[in-house]
Amino acid sequence: MSRKNIHSGSPFEPIYGYCRAVAIGDRVIVGGTAPVWPNGEVDPDPLVQAARCFEIILAALAEAGAGPSDVVQTRMYITDPAYADAVGRAHAAIFADIRPVATMVVVAALIDERWKVEIEAEAVLS
Repeated sequence: MSRKNIHSGSPFEPIYGYCRAVAIGDRVIVGGTAPVWPNGEVDPDPLVQAARCFEIILAALAEAGAGPSDVVQTRMYITDPAYADAVGRAHAAIFADIRPVATMVVVAALIDERWKVEIEAEAVLS
């Protein structure tokens, strides 16, 4: 089975020994994706943060030859239950007709205190 590591350009990838996504066989697994812009900025709005996470995820999927319709599971980690609606709306903006299985969990904190959401996704190539 061939394996392709997909990098996002995060400076932490080589330091911490990870990549944004791995395509192996017919699966594409996208790891926890944070709402950071290339210049390091983070918008405080949870809807904007979730949309940014999905933008990064979709770019990694595209590099692996996958798209939104190939996504079978998403996992969304939020730091406050009050963010659930905004993050859910960002999810629906992409997946309303696709309907992957999804999990949203409230966590105590994420690595950067500015982050209100972090998202993972898994896809199966058709």
